[in-house]
Amino acid sequence: MDERSKKIQQILVIILVLNLIVAFAKIIYGTITNTLSMKSDGYHSLFDGISNIVGIVAIFVAAKPPDRTHPYGHQKFETLASIVIAVLIIFVGFEIIHNSITRFTSDIQPTVTGLSFIVMIGTMAVNLMVTEYERRKGEKLNSEILLADSIHTRSDIFVSLSVLVALVAIEAGYPIVDPLISLIIAAVIVRAGIKIIMASSNTLCDAAQLEEDVICSLAYEIDGVRDCHKIRTRGCKGNIHIDLHIMVEPDMTVSEAHAISHRVMDHLEEKLEGVAEVLVHIDPFREKK
Repeated sequence: MDERSKKIQQILVIILVLNLIVAFAKIIYGTITNTLSMKSDGYHSLFDGISNIVGIVAIFVAAKPPDRTHPYGHQKFETLASIVIAVLIIFVGFEIIHNSITRFTSDIQPTVTGLSFIVMIGTMAVNLMVTEYERRKGEKLNSEILLADSIHTRSDIFVSLSVLVALVAIEAGYPIVDPLISLIIAAVIVRAGIKIIMASSNTLCDAAQLEEDVICSLAYEIDGVRDCHKIRTRGCKGNIHIDLHIMVEPDMTVSEAHAISHRVMDHLEEKLEGVAEVLVHIDPFREKK
């Protein structure tokens, strides 16, 4: 593994430990006090930790160079793992929905103490620190994983705020708010899982990653390129593959045309962020009729 990948893994390990501390604090105390919204938020945080584990494994596997059985590299293992985690997230979301509906008809009364507020405010403070830490490191290392996870962690803070609202409502004599807030948290969890599946499916199905016009305009900046067509892109952020055809003058030698194709490759890789490979096909130029 290169130095950058090792640093990203180390950061994810630190964040994993913090996420697990936050998750178990909410799950354990939410279980003790029968506070369903707090426990649901704990499971939400627990899956943040699982996502960190996926990131750690994915960085290790994705860093492997292409080989005979995987000539395009190993990056899609990260995508596959993301879909598995998304399915588990959705399962937990529906489990929370089931528990919330059951709570409406049960006699279980949640208990709110001063420690309940301390647990929630303390875990929110940890999430704020994690968000800022991930953002700074993500920008420094130009890591899509860290930047995306920092945005996701920031959204968790709003979920925790809703739990605080539930605690206040329970203390004020409105325990019905507890399962209602849990339903909202479950909806957030299920929505996150669906979004992950949709984004990951685009990668697995080789959805286009870049605009054709952008690629063509860059290709035309190289002297000798007369036309640009049949552009295809696939992959994911940080590992985009481009396949395109360029037309050159028909009287060019093979060496001259080959040199132009290499200049196009180098130019696209330099100007477009996250491009891993560019394949250029050369055709003789013909006037369009």
